[in-house]
Amino acid sequence: MASQRVVMVVDMQNGVFATERIQREQCVARINQLTAAADTVIFIQHAEAGGLEEGSDGFALLPELTQPANALYVTKTACDAFYHTTLESVLREHDIRAFVMCGCATDYCVDTTLKNGASRGYAITVAQDAHTTANRPAARASVLIDHYNEVWRTLTVPGNPVLVKPVETILHEWQTN
Repeated sequence: MASQRVVMVVDMQNGVFATERIQREQCVARINQLTAAADTVIFIQHAEAGGLEEGSDGFALLPELTQPANALYVTKTACDAFYHTTLESVLREHDIRAFVMCGCATDYCVDTTLKNGASRGYAITVAQDAHTTANRPAARASVLIDHYNEVWRTLTVPGNPVLVKPVETILHEWQTN
């Protein structure tokens, strides 16, 4: 039996994209490719005062993002999607032990959630070309994306290495498994 194909999409929200993000269109297109091929999609949405209140336009997912009818949703208030959320119980309830991660922001929410998830024993593959961020004072967005792909690729989690692969490779592996 083929393993479950799960995609976790982090913070692809209108309010998050009020700050310009690099390669928005390409990132969304690749995420849509993943969600179309996935068995289960989990959307993680950040909520906070100042434009990301639950139910607001800022909290809503980007309109060009495909939302499968059976998608699951988790709301977070910190960079870490596991911190005081229902994420772990949703993963347990759906017997999910492995997933592909993508979304925004590479250097904050994607990174923090990935590291916590890997430490909890989840098998995580990062879609290396389906996460985005903004330019920061210390580094341009493209440098940050390349840097974090390398950090995750070499992250030391004994017995549970994080994998970093292009969307095309992930989709090909899903088709052949």
